[in-house]
Amino acid sequence: MKFTVSKEDLLAPLQLVSGAVEKRQTLPVLANLLLKIENGLLTVTATDLEIEMTTKLKLEGEYLEGDITVPARKLVDICKSLSGNHPIDIVLEESRLKLSSGKSRFSLSTIAAQEFPNIEEAVFNLGFEIETAQLKELFDKTQFAMAHQDVRYYLNGMLLEVNNSNIVSVATDGHRLALSKTQLDQPVSEELVQAIIPRKGIIEAGKLLSTSDGSCKLELSTNHIRISLGEFVFTSKLIDGRFPDYDKVLPRNAQRLMVATKDTLKDAFSRASILCNEKFRGVRLNLVNNQLSIHANNPEQEEAQIDVDVDYSEEELEIGFNVGYLLDALNAIKSENVRFNLGDSNSSVLIENADSGDSLYVVMPMRL
Repeated sequence: MKFTVSKEDLLAPLQLVSGAVEKRQTLPVLANLLLKIENGLLTVTATDLEIEMTTKLKLEGEYLEGDITVPARKLVDICKSLSGNHPIDIVLEESRLKLSSGKSRFSLSTIAAQEFPNIEEAVFNLGFEIETAQLKELFDKTQFAMAHQDVRYYLNGMLLEVNNSNIVSVATDGHRLALSKTQLDQPVSEELVQAIIPRKGIIEAGKLLSTSDGSCKLELSTNHIRISLGEFVFTSKLIDGRFPDYDKVLPRNAQRLMVATKDTLKDAFSRASILCNEKFRGVRLNLVNNQLSIHANNPEQEEAQIDVDVDYSEEELEIGFNVGYLLDALNAIKSENVRFNLGDSNSSVLIENADSGDSLYVVMPMRL
């Protein structure tokens, strides 16, 4: 195996693909990238057995076909460290991968390509084109609400729901819920299709979608999702489980409405959060006569009170929330104004864009 490539052509794809490599491996080969040369194409693959990332590079000049696996982190670090515009010459000699560029020489250990695992082949029964920006926005507006290492394993990911030409993404950790929806130009499925994509898959797919404009192809099977974007292919296993019925969580009978400028509200919550309890992150909201008072305190007896002018003419309300959850929701909303749909002091709040209902955020109250 032998080839020559420029640093510019190799480094960016390497960094993107190596995101799939697990930091703590059960198998040594999972710390490696699979390099394979066939028909003038270099294919680079990484996997952690749950997700797999692949990219192809067209080789210029002479090459020898072959395949091998090399340590991902070391290969990326070496390519990053190289200076100048010298090409990188890579050759496999007696189970060592030799890299040379300018006056630098490196020799890396390898593991045979036969030991590299492949995610099993899937039969994709649903596939459609979608704008990369559209899909990325769908992920960005909800992914922050995914659970992290929850025993309810189906919460450690995001629900993607395809129905006709509507696509909905939903994430919840049991304390808050984020929902976003978008529409395709063409209907893609006659029946409801649901898939729970694991947390790491969403994060790595998001990085891939950030690299390009245009459109990508999204495919779903009963156990896998695949996103193809240019020379990159991202594949992830799906979480096998039943996602909660999110429709039941959405508050339906909000008796009180508060409308406010998003940036003003965000600044006020950020200031109040400085003195809230670091463990529970609770703030108390008092609403009366177009005035919102945000109160925060901590075990050191320190206190903050921030007053904000809002549009609120209902009866007085006092309610507590985790300020981090409120800020996450406000950061995800892109409009100038936001609407808070409130019940009583024991009810969840539904936060949404004041101008459209394409994204909804539900936050459970806190007792303070």
